[in-house]
Amino acid sequence: MRLILDTNVLIAALMKDSLTREILLFPGFELLLPEYALEEITKHRTKIARHARLRGEEIDLLLTILLESISVVPKEEIRSHMQAAEELIGGVDPNDVPFVALALARENDGIWSNDQAFDGIPGIRRWTTADIKAYLHL
Repeated sequence: MRLILDTNVLIAALMKDSLTREILLFPGFELLLPEYALEEITKHRTKIARHARLRGEEIDLLLTILLESISVVPKEEIRSHMQAAEELIGGVDPNDVPFVALALARENDGIWSNDQAFDGIPGIRRWTTADIKAYLHL
């Protein structure tokens, strides 16, 4: 299964040893992440570390481990799809545009997000963590 990973899912895995983190490390998935998401994580690194009760270096190490199972897609690869993505979701949440652009740029089975903003986008399925748990029969 090939899923686009929402930043909030990755942040949740950084903040807590949980089912989300376990799924991210599950071998049966191909996970894609727009480069933009890493910029967001870097921007909020201190806040993430504080909420996770970890040092910044520990967050960096954990992120490195999680990124071993995630393909980061460069901005250049989704740039030509940004306008279409803006039209689909920009009015709801401009921060979600790169994820929809990636969904338009690459073949995929949907976006893994617990954010309802992705609901109702034609041709793009939103998978919640609960959906993935059920899919994996966990």
